[in-house]
Amino acid sequence: MAAIALFHSVYGFRSLERSAAELLRATGHQVVTPDLYGGRVGQTLEEGFSIRKEIGWAELCRRAEKAVADLPASAVLGGFSMGAGIAASLWPGRPQAAGILLLHGIAEIPANAREGIPLQVHLAEPDEFAPADEMAAWRAHAARANISPEVFLYPGVGHLYTDPSLPDYDAKAAEATWSRVDAFLAAL
Repeated sequence: MAAIALFHSVYGFRSLERSAAELLRATGHQVVTPDLYGGRVGQTLEEGFSIRKEIGWAELCRRAEKAVADLPASAVLGGFSMGAGIAASLWPGRPQAAGILLLHGIAEIPANAREGIPLQVHLAEPDEFAPADEMAAWRAHAARANISPEVFLYPGVGHLYTDPSLPDYDAKAAEATWSRVDAFLAAL
């Protein structure tokens, strides 16, 4: 079973992350879900972005690094939307990560990314935060890095479609996502 660091979205640490961690723990994984906002939660997307701006990206990444310091070097790095970016910020310093799991967002692939690292991505289609042109460039970058990401697109759903507390929620797409995540982690 895998050790997993799973980072929250721009809203902050909420029921989405708690439920995801419980789901993954139920299948035997060790999961940490750092609260990078220190207990604060945005009730709207705008409030979430405001908290993120107030704390600052560099500080969020520092908090994330501190939160995973005791995890094995092979821990899977993952995150929801903004959390995908946080996971990617840690990736260069954790080149031995067993895998990368990006939910509701794409993130920069570091120059030192290990060839063939297992990488799974789940996105709404279309997704305002991962437009088609950015996805095409991202896929090309992955190919140049000799990484073959497993990308799943979910047509017609909202950005955070796995979150039952938001209007974006789509039960069928969420179920498919968690089934695919389970298979991804089991193969590591």
